Amino acid sequence: MVVYLDGESLTADELTKLGTGRYKIEVTAKAWMKVAKARELVDKILKEQKVVYGISTGFGNFAKVVISPDKLKQLQENPSHSAGVGEPLSQEHTRKLLALRVNILSKGYSGISPGTLQKVVAAFNASCLPWIPSKGTVGASGDLAPLSHLALGLMGEGKMWSPKSGWGDAQVGLALINGTQLITALGAEAVERAGNIAKQADVIAALTIEVLKGTTTAFESAIHNIRPHRGQREVAWRLRSLLHSETHPSEISQSHRFCGKVQDAYTLRCCPQVHGIVHDTIDFVKGIITTEMNSATDNPIVFTEQQEILSAGNFHGEYPAKVLDYLAIGIHELANMSERRIERLINQDLSGLPAFLVKDGGLNSGFMIAHCTAASLVSENKVLTHPASVDSLPTSAGQEDHVSMGGFAARKSLQVIEHVEQVLAIELLAACQGIEFLRPLKTTAPLEAVHALVRSIVP
Repeated sequence: MVVYLDGESLTADELTKLGTGRYKIEVTAKAWMKVAKARELVDKILKEQKVVYGISTGFGNFAKVVISPDKLKQLQENPSHSAGVGEPLSQEHTRKLLALRVNILSKGYSGISPGTLQKVVAAFNASCLPWIPSKGTVGASGDLAPLSHLALGLMGEGKMWSPKSGWGDAQVGLALINGTQLITALGAEAVERAGNIAKQADVIAALTIEVLKGTTTAFESAIHNIRPHRGQREVAWRLRSLLHSETHPSEISQSHRFCGKVQDAYTLRCCPQVHGIVHDTIDFVKGIITTEMNSATDNPIVFTEQQEILSAGNFHGEYPAKVLDYLAIGIHELANMSERRIERLINQDLSGLPAFLVKDGGLNSGFMIAHCTAASLVSENKVLTHPASVDSLPTSAGQEDHVSMGGFAARKSLQVIEHVEQVLAIELLAACQGIEFLRPLKTTAPLEAVHALVRSIVP
C-alpha cells in the first residue's frame, strides 16, 4: 500500500497509517520536478559563490561566517546540532517524522537534491530508521536537535534502529534538519487520538447517564438550536441518538419515566456544552496541524520562479505549539467530567446503587481504588495542561531570541490524551458494572451493544 506525497495534501489520517510501517511512500512526478528546479538554483548559487545563509554560511549566530567552497560538504555533515537527550522516539513516531520531512521536501522549496530525496524515500520504505532522542528542541529554527539526529542516522553517522547507509552534499544537512516536523508529527497523532476519544467520551457519558437514571430533557434539539455551536449540537444529537427511548426503547428509562426528576448534575446535564467545545477545539487544532503538515518550514527557502533564495522564519513552531497546548487544555475537560461521573456511579448516596458497585462491600472494595487512579490522572493533567508555549528562552547568543517550546507542547499533549483515555476507560467499566445492578432491565439497543462489547473483553 502506498501513500503519495506532494507537499500539499497529506492528512493526519494518512500520517497515522504511515507510522504503522505497513505503507510505503512515493513522491509524485510533479513534486519531483519542483525539487529538481530548486536544486538547480542551489547549484547555480554555489557555482557563482554567492553568500546564502545555511548554504555558504554558518548557522544561527554564525550566519555572518562565510564558509569556503572546499568546506561546504563538511558544513552540511557537521554533527554539532545532534545534541538531543532522553528516551528515543518510538519507531512509529520516527516513521511519521521521516514521512513528514519527505512531504515537506517534496514541496520543492528546500533545495535538496533529487538524488538525496530518493535516498530518504528509500530509507523510509526499507524501515531504515534513525535513533532520535525525544528531548532537545525549543521549537524555533525548527526542531533542530531531533531532525539533526534524523539526518545523522541517514548519513551513516548516527545510531539507528536498523542498518544504515550514508551520503552528503551541500544543502543536504540543513534541508533535512530545518523544520517543525517533530512538533507536527506528534501533534498529528495527538489530534487523531483526541478526535477518537472525544467521540468515545460521548458514548461513555450516555451509558453513565442511563445507569444514573438521568433525564434526556437537557439534550432536546430546541435547546441547542438557540445556542448553535457546532460541537454542542453534535454532542446533544449523539446523546439523543443513544438515549432517546422512542428511537431505541429503554426499559431502564421507562422504569423512572414518572419519577418527577427535573434536572441532573452538571456532569450529566451539561455534556453537550462541555464535550461540545472539546470537539470544536479538536477541529480547530486539526486545521492548523494539517496546514503545518503541508507547509514549507525550511530556512532558507528556494524560490525558483523568482530565482531567489530567501532567509525567513517559517521554521518557527508557534502555530503548532499554541494549538497543541490548547488541545491539551480542551481534551483534559473530558477527564475532569469523567472523574466526577465515576464518583456519582460509585457513591451509593448519589447513584442508589451498591457502594463502589460491588456486592459484599467490605470483603470486596469494587471500584474504590479505580476511582483513586482516575483522580490521580486528572490531578497530573492539571499540571500537564500548563501551556509550554507561554515560556521562551533565548538561544544561539540571542539570534534566536524567541522560541515556541513546541516540542514539549507536543509531547505533553500526548501524555494528557493518554490519561484522558485511561480515565474514560475506568468510567466505561464502572458504567457497565452499574448496568449489571439494573438487570433484568435493558438499556437502548446501541448502549446494549457497547455493554456487550466491553463484556466480551472484560467479563
